[in-house]
Amino acid sequence: MKVGLVYTSTTPELIADVEREVRGQLGDDVELFSQQDPSILAQVREAGYVTTQPAARLISMFMKAAEEGCDAVLNICSSVGEVADAAQDAARYIGVPIVRIDEEMAREAVRLGSRVGVMATLPTTLEPTKNTVRRVAREMGKKIEIVDCLIDGAFGLDQTQFKKRLSDAAASIIDKVDVIVLAQGSMAYAEPDLTKTFGKPILGSPRFGAAALKDALKAKGL
Repeated sequence: MKVGLVYTSTTPELIADVEREVRGQLGDDVELFSQQDPSILAQVREAGYVTTQPAARLISMFMKAAEEGCDAVLNICSSVGEVADAAQDAARYIGVPIVRIDEEMAREAVRLGSRVGVMATLPTTLEPTKNTVRRVAREMGKKIEIVDCLIDGAFGLDQTQFKKRLSDAAASIIDKVDVIVLAQGSMAYAEPDLTKTFGKPILGSPRFGAAALKDALKAKGL
């Protein structure tokens, strides 16, 4: 079995989390075909939204994974998750599902409560994640309230500073929510500490993305 991993952020914590979760779901024998293009996220951040060129490069990475014989592809960047949505018709046609890392996380958040906190360090990730939470809530027939929290200036900090900023931000909204989603996969390594501190569900996306990847492969009969 071979799966494609498509990154637009390449922090060591994110890569380690994703690979650990994918191997945990699919076994150590799974072949990983990794592609990384941080310029995609850089361009999206500069423009404030997903423009033509980074979207086209991302889609080409999905197609490259298919060309290389991948059975499914995991899109790891929530800022460009809607590009993965747009590519789903092609994915179905060629038989190589494109799985979003954050969609099943959003569904779990909606299952767990009606007040959903969304924390992000980038505005370009905050809005698409809120859109995803709203969409899955509609699909599930559930009315929700979103409480968002942009942790400006936290992107790129070292682990100690980053965890402190996330903890402070979570403290500012924890009484207003039933559950918090960490909008970026690169935030997920702080999930265990935050959950222990606040005693409410705080969800990082890599474990949900890996489980959804496994489900997509099972649906293919693999």
